[in-house]
Amino acid sequence: MKLKVLLPDQVLMDQEVAKVVAEGENGSFCLLPRHVDFVAALSPGILSFMDQKGVEQFLALDEGVLVKQGQEVLVSTRRGVRGGKLGELRSLVDEQFRELDEYEVKARTAMAKIEAGFVRRFLELHEIH
Repeated sequence: MKLKVLLPDQVLMDQEVAKVVAEGENGSFCLLPRHVDFVAALSPGILSFMDQKGVEQFLALDEGVLVKQGQEVLVSTRRGVRGGKLGELRSLVDEQFRELDEYEVKARTAMAKIEAGFVRRFLELHEIH
């Protein structure tokens, strides 16, 4: 099977695999080459796959969608990190999500300032009338 993982700004991976194991909203599932065509909403978690040499590898993924059609497995997600070993993957995820958390704090602070300005102006207009 060919596993292709798509992020909004890049292709995280595109390679031949023998098996895919993922976490869906209803639990984990395994896809093999002869598996029926399949669509699933993915939960944030670990997607593992066996490469053609029999080596298990891991991806940490955010929420997403998995579609298996024929011999192609497509995964679309907002965020993802690829790592060889689980311990290595954990440190990569921690690092990436820490950067995202800092960005999110800045964005929320900016939104709070905009909202406060809107409320202040609304009250000023209400006092005038």
